[in-house]
Amino acid sequence: MEEQTDVEIMVDRGVTVIVFKATSISNVQRIKVVSGQIRDFIEANSPKGVVFDFEEVKFFSSQVLGLLLDIRDRLKSCNGEVVISAIEPKLHRVFTITNLDKIFRFFPDRESAVSALNVGID
Repeated sequence: MEEQTDVEIMVDRGVTVIVFKATSISNVQRIKVVSGQIRDFIEANSPKGVVFDFEEVKFFSSQVLGLLLDIRDRLKSCNGEVVISAIEPKLHRVFTITNLDKIFRFFPDRESAVSALNVGID
């Protein structure tokens, strides 16, 4: 059985971009694996800015919110920021309902998110 890659991690103009490749992020085991990959990358690279790109995502479990908050906390210690790009309005409602829309910035696309974070990077 071929293993599906759920995320792609790249650096664009000094900003880490994490692209979710699956339309549904709900498999508990896959989320654990992906979370480990992201945490390892963050620990090894200490980025100042991270964009989570939700362009392909149609559904995600609450574990994804936990991952976002965890990465935000890890970056906070080095004055880094986590932002979210290209999220569908129905998924954005989850952030509004949980008041997480007050702690994350949202951008309509990856390019604008990277540009916004790139301003503060030397």
